[in-house]
Amino acid sequence: MPHYRHAGSIPPKRHTQHWAPDGALYREELMGEEGFSSDSSLLYHRGVPSAIVDARTWELPDLSTTPNEPLLARHLKLHDLFGAGTGVDVVTGRRLVLANADVRISYVVAAETSPLYRNATGDECVFIEDGSGTLETVFGHLPFGPGDYLIVPRGTTHRWVPDGEVRAYCIEANSHIAPPKRYLSRYGQLLEHAPYCERDLRGPSEPEVRDETDVEVYIKHRGSGPGGLSGTVHTVPQHPFDVIGWDGCLYPYAFNVADFEPITGRVHQPPPVHQVFEGSNFVICNFVPRKVDYHPLAIPVPYYHSNVDSDEVMFYVAGDYEARKGSGIGKGSVSLHPGGHSHGPQPSAIEASLGAESFDELAVMVDTFRPLELGEAGRACDDGVYAWSWNR
Repeated sequence: MPHYRHAGSIPPKRHTQHWAPDGALYREELMGEEGFSSDSSLLYHRGVPSAIVDARTWELPDLSTTPNEPLLARHLKLHDLFGAGTGVDVVTGRRLVLANADVRISYVVAAETSPLYRNATGDECVFIEDGSGTLETVFGHLPFGPGDYLIVPRGTTHRWVPDGEVRAYCIEANSHIAPPKRYLSRYGQLLEHAPYCERDLRGPSEPEVRDETDVEVYIKHRGSGPGGLSGTVHTVPQHPFDVIGWDGCLYPYAFNVADFEPITGRVHQPPPVHQVFEGSNFVICNFVPRKVDYHPLAIPVPYYHSNVDSDEVMFYVAGDYEARKGSGIGKGSVSLHPGGHSHGPQPSAIEASLGAESFDELAVMVDTFRPLELGEAGRACDDGVYAWSWNR
């Protein structure tokens, strides 16, 4: 993150002795990106963060994918994937919707507390469609609710504790996820033209020290399974939440979509104005309730466009998405518009939008710069007819 934070007890100078009241020496751990060359934090543990007492294989959920062939636009109905009382958690219950070598998009409806979990392949951005709870992490805890993005840096040990049923849209990178570079100063501050600022970001609480022993941690890491991934469960002698203090610029944080300030203009603005985060070879955008184009001859809905370099994935969260009225798209839908296929509004939506002053819609978009393939969940909830919706 672009700004420094500290919590709990830390010594006056880094890489120096830090003693507990009982005379034990705290163990300093550097958690850093890009081989000591980017953002990092220092955490001070009561125990040894590297210690394990056992290890076993974690059989990951089905991560197999199928190419989008023949090339088709698709409508995936995520709300059909889970029934009532699913009995799963946010980590092990995820079902893979779409994926490529850079990013995996999953969906889960969960009410159970997850195991302790660490993603060792990349950062995660989890969007909370509905429900509330707490993201507990080694840095401290983050309460969450509807509309929250939770950014969890690679290697962060954490678990999800729902208050009840939670619907989560999970974006897992094989890279880091951060605010768009064009919105950051050369020193990392969010600039005046950015649609949000540091005041909108919520960091973790003071770290919580836990005393349990022989605790399991589920780890997703690079390996030989589908998508180049494997899973391992480590049993550690002391609970990972043994951090008495930390400081630095790398930590989990939350951002609520309601705090995104939309950028509008006299005529239709292109999708990059809706961008909120980026990773390697993909971007994350959100479309929020907003005033629309105010030129007297403006057409508020998007023009037809060909994604020559990217696949476009839109998750429809709330409101009425004006451009796709009449296509079958609704709350809980995902549309996939692949590169090489021109797409845009329903023909009837163009005339219907003329004279509109505002749109009441909420959607999360992921644009990828390599083709996406269908995961098992994507195959299971494809409506099979969306590609022909422009004929209606």
